[in-house]
Amino acid sequence: MIQPVLEISHLVKQIGAKTIINDISFSVEPGEIFGLLGPNGAGKTTIIRSIVKLITKTSGDIKILGQDIDTNHIEAIKNVGAIVENPEFYPYMTGLQNLKTFASMSRKKITDERIKEIVQLVHLEKAINNKVKTYSLGMRQRLGVAQALIHDPKLLIFDEPTNGLDPEGMKEFRLQMKDLAKQGVSVLVSSHLLNEMELLCDRFAIIEQGKLTHIADMKQEVVANEPQLKTFHMHLEPLDTAKQLLSSWNIDYILAEDGTAHFFIESVPSDIPQLVKNLAVADISIFTVEPQTKSLEERFLEITKHNGGSMQ
Repeated sequence: MIQPVLEISHLVKQIGAKTIINDISFSVEPGEIFGLLGPNGAGKTTIIRSIVKLITKTSGDIKILGQDIDTNHIEAIKNVGAIVENPEFYPYMTGLQNLKTFASMSRKKITDERIKEIVQLVHLEKAINNKVKTYSLGMRQRLGVAQALIHDPKLLIFDEPTNGLDPEGMKEFRLQMKDLAKQGVSVLVSSHLLNEMELLCDRFAIIEQGKLTHIADMKQEVVANEPQLKTFHMHLEPLDTAKQLLSSWNIDYILAEDGTAHFFIESVPSDIPQLVKNLAVADISIFTVEPQTKSLEERFLEITKHNGGSMQ
């Protein structure tokens, strides 16, 4: 059995009488990009701060590569690279000087070759000798990723990493994370930018009012308790004959608003092959059959709206 890179079991954080994090458990596997999604104030940052011990948890266990962060903190945390909120640098120093300063504080010896390798990985070669105060937000973010990677961690943690980035910067960050995941690095990332997370994550957890309410696999695109009925888009010709057949078979449909022969049919997925067979036997030309999957944002809003959740 492969050991998870991060294991969180029954995490609780209380401040006075208020419970901020309520019995949360999840794990992150090697080479996996795992997302924490939820409205502002849901507890995502508190979870991240608990992992890196910027705050003290009330109870529960957190292990990194099997090492408990309380009883074996140094061994656990040496495997982590993290940016919590915005990366901070010395603005009057160059990017390279900042990285070398950070490297000098590491318990692990960081060679110049390693720094050069990381600079190339984040595509900062042309700007690395410029002062950080001249960097754009996207360049600062890349330097932050370099800083997090410099000691070759197995787990990267980012809290709202794409805040303020333009679409190109978001895409660049996403591609960097996917490349690292292919190399076996695990990534834990929090964000309220749902469409971006849909493109980035392998799995995601939804956090509401300090509770973990759902974990879903982006490949399956299924949220727990989602109805089995799905909407299918079917392009069928000729239009009038297809309409008559579907009506005679008591199959409800909605036509595309532009009046073309694009049907939207709600059905159990297992019934679709027989429907396609029946249409073919009836000499209906079938140009398209595809499920209409909901975006992560649509599913997130469905799940959170009962508690008044918001992405804002």
